Amino acid sequence: MTTDHSHRRLRAFTLVELLVVIAIIGTLVGLLLPAVQAAREAARRCSCLNNTTQLGLALHNHEFHTGHFPSGVINPDGPIRNEAVGQHLSWTVQVLPYMEQNSLFRMFDQQAGAYAEVNDKLRRSNIAVLRCPSSPGPRGGDQGGTPIGWSSYAGCHNSIEAPIDVGNDGLLFLNSRIRFDDILDGSSHTLLLSEHVFEDPIDGVSPVELGWPSGTRATLRNTGRIEPLSKRRFTGLVEDEPAEKGPLTVGGFGSYHPGASVVSMADGSTRAMSDSINLEVLHALGSRAGGELPNAEW
Repeated sequence: MTTDHSHRRLRAFTLVELLVVIAIIGTLVGLLLPAVQAAREAARRCSCLNNTTQLGLALHNHEFHTGHFPSGVINPDGPIRNEAVGQHLSWTVQVLPYMEQNSLFRMFDQQAGAYAEVNDKLRRSNIAVLRCPSSPGPRGGDQGGTPIGWSSYAGCHNSIEAPIDVGNDGLLFLNSRIRFDDILDGSSHTLLLSEHVFEDPIDGVSPVELGWPSGTRATLRNTGRIEPLSKRRFTGLVEDEPAEKGPLTVGGFGSYHPGASVVSMADGSTRAMSDSINLEVLHALGSRAGGELPNAEW
């Protein structure tokens, strides 16, 4: 028995059906992509939280072994300028032994200073715990334009915008040796360190970035304000923004995470700080003995 196939027609997709399928796939991708991005950002923030915790522990171990927190920066005099001139030994260098970086600490010539030629190779070293995975890093390099090892994290030197100097009211500043007894506001109410953002080029000129060995704005910031990213605006108050930035300008904290920065407090706790934090509360967190305990959730 033979079968006649002459009248059988093979059915294919019509143009309308194809467009419908493409639209459905596009909708599914549109629904899934934000969820995937959110999951990735959550993982990056978790990694950043771990980095901040490790740095906080390193600072606490330094205090345990020496009786005081490290100096925010070691230098013969101040105020500190954001220039590659001087000893400028950062707190980051001082806590290297407590970050499982003993070999790097032993090789670093502290007396020669952060920018000495003998330390040139070391200051270009990248240390994983100093880098937030959400941060793109600096757009520029040192004053010669050469890329250097950088840090996403900075210690708190003052409660308002001011040059880094011996009279600052934070925990890590010029030649500081702060003990727990000096933190009169309470260690759970005093900011130890947080994240910071990197500056965008101005008129095509890349900003100077001096790296993690430098006790300048590269590793120290204040609670004068939260630094906004170039493509998003800070939703809180920014009255302390300097009218003109110069070598003595330090700047505030900030992050590349949406809506919040990861912070470590003087008691060792780590948490997220909202970008919309009240400015008075932010100031209070930045001082160690101002007597202005924050009375609001932040």
